[in-house]
Amino acid sequence: MDIIYLRDLKIDTVIGIYDWERRIKQTVSLDLEMATDIRKAAASDAIEDTLDYKAVSKRLIQFVGESQFQLVETLAERICEIVISEFQVPWVRLCLNKKGAVRFADGVGVIIERRAGEDA
Repeated sequence: MDIIYLRDLKIDTVIGIYDWERRIKQTVSLDLEMATDIRKAAASDAIEDTLDYKAVSKRLIQFVGESQFQLVETLAERICEIVISEFQVPWVRLCLNKKGAVRFADGVGVIIERRAGEDA
């Protein structure tokens, strides 16, 4: 499998367990690696034959921007579900970084991998 990736996709969202976090938007950063086979697209040179990373990013910006989860774990799971189910991706690896969540740390978050057909 080949990998199409998105790096440092920044999205403002409501995320957190504390009362003050529920009243503001914080920026999360997403790094995505999505398995695909690029050979058909390479042969045709047509966007219809590949995983459209712009469509993926637009969908995630919309979803994450409107979400209001408490845990980054929940947000990460939902993001992977969207990528797998809506874009027919067989495997995805996501690093979700909630920058500024811990003093003196550049960021904190989760890194998860999911496969199509895999139950949690």
